[in-house]
Amino acid sequence: MLLAIDCGNTNTVFSIWDGTKFLCTLRTSTHHSRTADAYFTWYTTLVNHYKLDVDITDVIITSTVPRVVFNLRVFADRFFGCRPLVVGKPGCELPIQSRVDAGTAVGPDRLANAAAAYDRHGGDVVVVDFGTATNFDVVAEDGAYVGGVIAPGVNLSLEALHQGAAALPHVDISQPDQVIGTNTVSCIQSGVFWGYVGLIQGITARIKAEYGRPMKVVGTGGLAPLFATGEVLFDTIEDDLTMHGLTVIYNYNKNGGRSS
Repeated sequence: MLLAIDCGNTNTVFSIWDGTKFLCTLRTSTHHSRTADAYFTWYTTLVNHYKLDVDITDVIITSTVPRVVFNLRVFADRFFGCRPLVVGKPGCELPIQSRVDAGTAVGPDRLANAAAAYDRHGGDVVVVDFGTATNFDVVAEDGAYVGGVIAPGVNLSLEALHQGAAALPHVDISQPDQVIGTNTVSCIQSGVFWGYVGLIQGITARIKAEYGRPMKVVGTGGLAPLFATGEVLFDTIEDDLTMHGLTVIYNYNKNGGRSS
């Protein structure tokens, strides 16, 4: 079985893949100092809690936090006896190479999203990924990652507003009942929610116009369903997109550089 690990700036997600489906998805906060032993203790506690009978033989990792990768490598080697594939590192091949400026390091999560989008939709796709940053990933007709947009994430914007303006409270994001707020909290919620709706609409429209071809817009990440309630922003929402991309990349490498 495959253990797919997606380590982001805020959360780290472990998903167990049996070759046809994900058996479970486990989530923890990302800590730079978490050791391989600590990961294993957390992992085995939840696997036992859910009474899962799993035999991990392979591990693949995507991480936007370089300092965490070392301990995840040790975790895979020490407890599963395997050398993990790490997206974006030597030894992990991509089904289709990116076409970006020379010397540009593309985030490994974005590479996984591109692989998943092409596998499921056949290219000409914009992936809107809600994480610590809000990423727009452009996937060409042949599946290549060809660029995108990075905007501040929703929760990051809320936190920055709270820290930068002493009189403003920290609030949770939600869709307000009306655009015009009648108290401080509803004003902030309206500004952030409808502001990001406008951001998503505006950027995807400009990407489509610049790209010059019909494109499908795929939403992913924890807040994608919330923003889908405000306007028709996405053609589809896929909460497992990055993880699916990891299985695509894994299969490509296991098949000796051939798509399955």
